[in-house]
Amino acid sequence: MDVLQRIFELRSERGWTEYRLSVESGIPQSTISSWYKKNILPSLPSLERICAAYNINLSQFFSDESDAVTLTPEQKELLDNWNRLDEQQQNNILNLIKSI
Repeated sequence: MDVLQRIFELRSERGWTEYRLSVESGIPQSTISSWYKKNILPSLPSLERICAAYNINLSQFFSDESDAVTLTPEQKELLDNWNRLDEQQQNNILNLIKSI
């Protein structure tokens, strides 16, 4: 996958300029521009910040569009809370959901 092309595609889909991506991600516009001018890949932390700006995760960034799933804020909150549970608590929640 061409990471720079993917960043460009996501930016274009949203109608964002490099400046807007810079503002949303907190990455200097000069840094974003230099990636393209020098054909340099962003670091993982920078890529995570870009994903956060686009409101996607790294998995969604690297997935084929047909596989991409966009989560609502509520679904993200649910998954965040789920990840904090131990295995027994997760099983209890699954059983509760199945019983509803």
